[in-house]
Amino acid sequence: MTQVDLLAGAATHVGLVRAANEDAHLVAPPVFVVADGMGGHDHGEVASAFVVEEFARVAEAGYDAATVRAVVVEAMEAVHDRIEEYDAVHQAAGDLLFSAGTTAVAALLVSDADEPHWLVANLGDSRGYLFGLGELTQVTVDHSLVQELVDAGTIAAAEAGAHPDRHIVTRALGGAERHGPDLFRVPAEVSTRILLCSDGVSGMLTHEAIARILGEHEDPSNAAAEVVAAAVAAGGRDNATAVVVDVVGLDRERPHDTDVRQPSTTQETRAHP
Repeated sequence: MTQVDLLAGAATHVGLVRAANEDAHLVAPPVFVVADGMGGHDHGEVASAFVVEEFARVAEAGYDAATVRAVVVEAMEAVHDRIEEYDAVHQAAGDLLFSAGTTAVAALLVSDADEPHWLVANLGDSRGYLFGLGELTQVTVDHSLVQELVDAGTIAAAEAGAHPDRHIVTRALGGAERHGPDLFRVPAEVSTRILLCSDGVSGMLTHEAIARILGEHEDPSNAAAEVVAAAVAAGGRDNATAVVVDVVGLDRERPHDTDVRQPSTTQETRAHP
């Protein structure tokens, strides 16, 4: 077991276009979540709240290195189940096309492994980033139409942010077809920072702008607030939410190399459509 000291902060804003904020977030160390209720679906704020509630249960119940992957998948399945039940109630009342949905990105600290690390999970286009030694790395891969076009070489990555179909999500929680999350292992090193955000942030700010803000604000609460404020100032086309988590201390029970290294990420599981 390794004692990992964390500092975290979060911020959210309805933006300048939406009438309501359908984003939800969770800061319940060692579990952190951002969920983006899908505006094109019914009651997205209910679906995103389901994500937060299920992962709050995970934080309360606990997990370890041997169970964390299964726990994350089970939490996502529980959200699927609750959305399906919620849809059925509305459909039975006569709203036959009712369908709630949400994206989700979660980061769970695993401290009882040989090396402490984050397990980052995502479904949809809410993103997880790693910031360390002044460099920002996108950990997650969007489940979106424009990402598929980029992967196929149909459009350049620089075109994705302005593409007219940029909001079409190919995988999410809710809907007739179920998908499991992608899972990524990210080392938990001192002086590294995790950013989880909805696409109301990543869709409004460049990679360079996000990196600059994270580098300028040492306190994670201030960093989260400034990232969201910048997204709103850039146009605020959608709800904007950010959770920022810093690793500020590691106390291992065995000798270790104290050199600070640039962290890398490893994708453990990438679900297939």
